[in-house]
Amino acid sequence: MTVRDEDLFSNPEDLRAYREFCETQQAVPDFQLDQPALVCRWRMARRQVPLLNRHIRALSQRLVQGRPLTTNMLSWAKQHVEWSLAEGTYADPNGVLMLVIDVNGNAAMTVGAYEPLASTSHDALCARAELAHAEQIETGVAPEALCCVKSGTLYVAAAEGEHLCGSMTLVEQLAATRGYHVLRATPGAADDIVLSLNDLGGAHVLVSDEHGVVVEDAGQGDSAEDRSIAEFLATGVSKLFS
Repeated sequence: MTVRDEDLFSNPEDLRAYREFCETQQAVPDFQLDQPALVCRWRMARRQVPLLNRHIRALSQRLVQGRPLTTNMLSWAKQHVEWSLAEGTYADPNGVLMLVIDVNGNAAMTVGAYEPLASTSHDALCARAELAHAEQIETGVAPEALCCVKSGTLYVAAAEGEHLCGSMTLVEQLAATRGYHVLRATPGAADDIVLSLNDLGGAHVLVSDEHGVVVEDAGQGDSAEDRSIAEFLATGVSKLFS
């Protein structure tokens, strides 16, 4: 059975946006991506992206070359994942979807196998958080965030009003539903991410669109309560990918 574009969209506006973007992409002769300006890595499960709506909302807050993404681009990304991903054949249907947008605003998607972090030490997670914060300065949204669980409070290394990645918005919601306080640690420069949370002690976690919630190796500054809350957050997110 042939599936028409009209069958894939719930309203004419989404259909129009999808067709316009596809026509624009097809009009580019010998289409090739230029230098990547934005790379998003979203964890999959059974040929789907469980946090797709949250990822798309975060994508709408990102900048490429200092400019927000067009509505057409956002519509194409969402519909492409929803309707094309399930039809593909992949070595790992629970892998990682990678969305690449180049400096000219052209986009492409690819799927690869998921690879867990080689190290979950405190230093390793902090290093990733610093790189993510540097990306946030350029694009508006960090793909990963360092957090600290201390005495029933989740401290997030992000400024007040800063837009968060899709996974981080879920973690904040999970923490709030259990009655935990959620506070921003308001870093300035990249190094301040580590300093602002290291002084608190507690159990540190990295919240990532690709890796979910990664709890650091057990340290001397975390209590059983802190680690229990951190593990709860990690389990809550991991259930989406099981």
